[in-house]
Amino acid sequence: MFQSQANGNVAVLRFDRAEKKNALLPGMLRSLVAAIDTAASAHVIVVSGVGSTFCSGFDLSECRDDPQATVLGELLNALSKACRAIRQAPCPVVVSAHGGAIAGGCALAASADFVVTHADAKLGYPVVKLGISPAISGPALATTIGGGPARTRLLDSTLISGTRAFELGLAHECVATLEACEMRAIGLAQELAAKPRHALGYTKRWLNEVDGSLRLSELDAALNASLELVGKPEQREMLAQVWAKG
Repeated sequence: MFQSQANGNVAVLRFDRAEKKNALLPGMLRSLVAAIDTAASAHVIVVSGVGSTFCSGFDLSECRDDPQATVLGELLNALSKACRAIRQAPCPVVVSAHGGAIAGGCALAASADFVVTHADAKLGYPVVKLGISPAISGPALATTIGGGPARTRLLDSTLISGTRAFELGLAHECVATLEACEMRAIGLAQELAAKPRHALGYTKRWLNEVDGSLRLSELDAALNASLELVGKPEQREMLAQVWAKG
């Protein structure tokens, strides 16, 4: 469900569950964290997904027969660790947000240093209507697009296009087609990798200090805000409606 490859000084990490649109399981997120750690010597890391969708969010089918919401809690904890790993990686991280970067997928993208998407991709956080809070993404999203726009995106469950994501600053480049997205993400990574490695790494670390990406108390608070709803009546009711509609 996960693959890693080296492309010169660029490490390319891909979710490999195309048949499920790379819907996240806890193990996939743990594999991402481990792969980022292993790729620490790379000049740049690309995070992508096999197939037509970068990441469609959590695989909520795993939560269907889980009355204690244990799996949902595991997913939220693993997502928080993955977002931190991306943000705190010692080198720049580029995400290819092709097809869709939804919910947890959008949280991962918002944690990256650069995001490449395409015009008709879909990005956003539709999980509020499922009784789940996207608060985990709040700190990184606010530093990426600003507090006001981040508030809107987290409270409004409407998905936005890649074009709109670029206008907001959530995406840093917007290419014309899905097929060109990962190719451009790798191309951008190669351009970055040609620059002095230590200068990039130290600059990223300094930026993390400035924007609060290293403030563990804030990151823990964001995770706890999401965990607070796990297993609560509203959350169980909203997810049950998903199964009923299915």
